[in-house]
Amino acid sequence: MMDFDDFSGNLPGKPLSQGEKAAAVLLAMGKTVAGRLLKYFTQHELQVIIACAQSLRSIPPDELTVLVNEFEDLFTEGTGLMDNAKAIEGILEEGLTPDEVDSLLGRRTAFQGYEASIWDRLQDAEPAFIGKFLLREHPQTVAYVLSMLPSAFGAKVLLELPDNRRADIMNRTVNLKNVSPKAAEIIENRVMELIAEIDADRNSAGSTKVAELMNELDKPQVETLLDSLATISREAVGKVRPKIFLFDDLLQMPQRSRVMLFNDIAAEVVTMALRGATLEIRECVLASISPRQRRMIESDLAAGMAGVNPREVALARRAVAQEAIRLSNSGQIQLKESDTEQQAA
Repeated sequence: MMDFDDFSGNLPGKPLSQGEKAAAVLLAMGKTVAGRLLKYFTQHELQVIIACAQSLRSIPPDELTVLVNEFEDLFTEGTGLMDNAKAIEGILEEGLTPDEVDSLLGRRTAFQGYEASIWDRLQDAEPAFIGKFLLREHPQTVAYVLSMLPSAFGAKVLLELPDNRRADIMNRTVNLKNVSPKAAEIIENRVMELIAEIDADRNSAGSTKVAELMNELDKPQVETLLDSLATISREAVGKVRPKIFLFDDLLQMPQRSRVMLFNDIAAEVVTMALRGATLEIRECVLASISPRQRRMIESDLAAGMAGVNPREVALARRAVAQEAIRLSNSGQIQLKESDTEQQAA
């Protein structure tokens, strides 16, 4: 390790500080030799040398000879060390990686601060939330975002993506090439929108908790509680109601989502959930299952509610609603038609 205090002696002209002396020695050595010495300095020492080199005065050859007489064979008459900033940059590039040079020279300080602010802030959200957002984006965009996330968090987000999309996104991430600055800017702007959604979601944590509680109740109980809440704050109802999903809300679910939902729900659960249901609900559910399963369920429903425990019906409906919420949180289905789809319909 080079110690700045090792340089001593009275030099002509304005006295040099220890950092200036070290910078002068490195500048006089030339890039190749000086670059090999950089690894022996600490980060702090390098920063001091760089700062000194930026303002280092012109040093005549005789002064250099006094300062570094052990290296006198490297000096030639007329060495003036006038372009110190450019010279020290060349030396750094000879011995350090580009990222290390950029960091020491402060080239990327502002950009890295921006990078850290957006990619690190994503870790404040649940992986499922990020995964759901990414499902709206092009797979190539998702690949870029995953490549920028810290590995541990990125892996969790990847597991939140549907199986049928995961392999393609992994392949795109593996083969990801250099992204143009313009494309990166567009993607990062989308990430900033995601961060805004995260902040909004965090601010609405209370309404989310209330909705989760109400999702465990039956429709009459939910309506009673919402009516009671409305007497205090209609604004609070407006925040809570969109996050509630009950069995009857299947009517607002897109058909393709209903098909996916009932694909893995046991026939006996579907049958129990449909007992006593309105004809509209019954038809929308039966239209989402296979013809064979539909015939079996319709046959069972023909018996009506005789001998059926209402509590079992409520539990079956709650099981369907909870499965819908789970699939929605993982980005596999939509609970409601988007505004665009509703307008098209």
